[in-house]
Amino acid sequence: MRLEGATHPMRRHPVRAGWWLSEAEARPGDRYGYVLDDGPVLPDPRSRRQPEGPDGPSAVVAHDTFAWQHPWPGGRPLQDAVLYELHIGTFTTDGTLDAAAQQLRHLVELGITHIELMPVCPFPGRHGWGYEGVSLWAVHEPYGGPEALKRFVDAAHAHGLGVVLDVVHNHLGPSGNYLPAFGPYFTDTHHTPWGAAVNLDAPGSDEVRAYFLESALAWLRDYHLDGLRLDAVHALADTRAYTYLEELSTAVDALAAELGRPLFLIAESDTCDPRTTTPREEGGLGLRAQWNDDFHHALHSALTGESQGYYADFARAPLGALAKTLTRVFFHDGTYSSFRGRTHGRPVDRAHTPAHRFLGYSGTHDQIGNRAQGDRLSASLTPGLLACAATLTLTSPFPPMIFMGEEWGARTPWQFFTDHTDPELARAVREGRRREFTSHGWSAEDIPDPQDPATRLRSCLDWAEPAAEPHARLLAWYRELIALRRERPDLTDPDLASVKVAYDEEARWLTYRRGDLRVVVNLSKEPVRIKLGDGCRVLAAWEPAEAPGPDGLLLMPPESSAVLGH
Repeated sequence: MRLEGATHPMRRHPVRAGWWLSEAEARPGDRYGYVLDDGPVLPDPRSRRQPEGPDGPSAVVAHDTFAWQHPWPGGRPLQDAVLYELHIGTFTTDGTLDAAAQQLRHLVELGITHIELMPVCPFPGRHGWGYEGVSLWAVHEPYGGPEALKRFVDAAHAHGLGVVLDVVHNHLGPSGNYLPAFGPYFTDTHHTPWGAAVNLDAPGSDEVRAYFLESALAWLRDYHLDGLRLDAVHALADTRAYTYLEELSTAVDALAAELGRPLFLIAESDTCDPRTTTPREEGGLGLRAQWNDDFHHALHSALTGESQGYYADFARAPLGALAKTLTRVFFHDGTYSSFRGRTHGRPVDRAHTPAHRFLGYSGTHDQIGNRAQGDRLSASLTPGLLACAATLTLTSPFPPMIFMGEEWGARTPWQFFTDHTDPELARAVREGRRREFTSHGWSAEDIPDPQDPATRLRSCLDWAEPAAEPHARLLAWYRELIALRRERPDLTDPDLASVKVAYDEEARWLTYRRGDLRVVVNLSKEPVRIKLGDGCRVLAAWEPAEAPGPDGLLLMPPESSAVLGH
């Protein structure tokens, strides 16, 4: 080990096979690293801080010296949650955790309960999405490093906001990744879109699993986080009987009991398999919730009419697809997927599966940023259709998640941007991006250059927009709907079987019942009349709507929505 220029020999660990240890006096901030077989000094795989980036030396961090100001018993349960996905690098033009903390009042006034931070692990360069992190125990220094994340979480808790962190266990970035020098962290037994798979089941995988599991626990313990969002768990190749996800969920539950506050895991999964969130004692993996892309795809197709790629299955009858996801969670629940060329998914047992195990949303960083130009729904939809998207998301049976800026219909795109320090990698990413989208009919010059700093700047939120029209009106609608969700227990009822839906594919209206409440949306350009029954009163409406009369009909203006109660 090399610590502040001094060399300290290491010896084999007396108990833990494969480990080496050395003891030396160190102070917070001291630089250190490891020398393997007379090679260069490498950063610590479990480094808590990389002040000079992933390629530089590690720095000692003393987590117990931070003075937490706001004791936190834990936030609202997921059943009552409204989440807000946030990217530190573009939430403000400063792109730091401290700058983001200055905007927390906006989230409180909106009615958010939990912030879902996109990854904050170090990656080469200054700006990026964060999914190519390489030091899974540290905080990206340009964001402010470890102390800034603690200040952000402490400030969020002071505002009554929980904080969830997006972590990536399915791959590491290609640049600045020194893990292979330290052990069999990757295996050619399986292959993923990023190359060799993380070694979860081949020889040596016990310690690899411990590395990722202990990293997850460290985020929850050392930074007082409320939960973790696990990126693309379907890409975790794992053939062992006791899967890594079961092991992780068990460990997180044990840590929650130890700390005396609730902790949870949210999965991103492409499998449409309810066993991901089924309790372990019932044969599942035991994660508390998962993103529901099927709800998003159905909603997106209904709003835009798009039918390319994975939208094809949903676009044939988008309102029917949306109705199915509102009542049965997954559209693909053992049905044929033309996009995959096979049947896909597994049915949800509605009688025993609460709705809050699945998050609903009209947009995420993936669904926006992976479009050629990073265009949001607000780039092509009318305010009325954006209001309908808000209504369907915020009154659905699922805990809603908002992607930053969505609440005011932000006109800023959210594009794919990188800051790779390796020129060859930068060139490969740039050319690969253009090749991908030109094959779908885009002109190469219309594809933003990920390495151009302007691409990131275009993606930063414009905080002058919320006060201007038409943004202010949409923001007020989001606030009204979130308040209604908080005040009306029917809107957080977890019983999927109680959701009743009616729709007209041709007339483009849809209505559903949540207890004593009725939600009505008109996605067409013409007013419609919908039979609802007499005795309802309008609780909230985007455009003026007349309450059902003796004829049991409600007139809906073009592209509008309303929530009614008995």
